[in-house]
Amino acid sequence: MDITQVLAYMVALAIAAAIPGPGITALVARSVNSGASTGFVMLFGLILGDLTYLSFAVFGLALLASSFSLLFVLVKWGALCYLCYLAYCFWTAEHQSLDSQAEPKKKDYMSAAVSGYTITLGNPKTIAFYMALLPVVIDLELVNITTWAFVLVPSTMLVLLLVGAVFILAAMAVRQALSSKKAQTLLHRGAATTMLGAAASMISREV
Repeated sequence: MDITQVLAYMVALAIAAAIPGPGITALVARSVNSGASTGFVMLFGLILGDLTYLSFAVFGLALLASSFSLLFVLVKWGALCYLCYLAYCFWTAEHQSLDSQAEPKKKDYMSAAVSGYTITLGNPKTIAFYMALLPVVIDLELVNITTWAFVLVPSTMLVLLLVGAVFILAAMAVRQALSSKKAQTLLHRGAATTMLGAAASMISREV
């Protein structure tokens, strides 16, 4: 596979990832509320979701999806329901004093990772990128297991880690500015609205 294709893929992915969507919005909100460590754990879940869709596109798992259509429908609706649940949690979240927060627990990290992964599975922007834009940027017929494992996966992880880290560090930089009740309410309700928007987009694709 030509190096120019890989670079084009990385640039396109970076641009797509940097455009605020459900994943970035939730990542910023989680980082502000729970700190950078929890934010990076959530970023791991987001990246894992991207790698799932990357694998779908590369190995033609869309064909597998047609063979097990009921299973994939259940997964998609499960992700949709979880997006709605996250929207409810963000909308009803109470003001937290950032100075008196306890250290995140193991269950907090697990929740962050699962949230990141599920948000990506239900993110229409991610689905559109890997299922529609990726084949335009890269000739998937040239991709084999080696190229996937040693080129595309590391490239995807690097780009998403860098983009996500920028948003996490930016969130931490303005964290004190978001310590007021009004600022946190706006942040949480903005995140809730973004989650519901993603869920509504998924529903519109199904009907």
